[in-house]
Amino acid sequence: MFEWLSHMENTKPLALVIFFVTFVGVILYVFSGRKRAERMESYKNIPFLDDEKVALDRAGETADKDQDNG
Repeated sequence: MFEWLSHMENTKPLALVIFFVTFVGVILYVFSGRKRAERMESYKNIPFLDDEKVALDRAGETADKDQDNG
């Protein structure tokens, strides 16, 4: 077995098979299961949540300034 792996022409196809099986495994893991799909779907808005919080904080600051002024 080790002698077979010591030849470069044998290791390239073996590496290809290992990487392909790993890739297919990752794809199946990511796209299988409804709970995971729903959780991933909820993650799509995470970048925008911070923007909304900043906008609300700024709106609150201007409202506080308006109340202080009069």
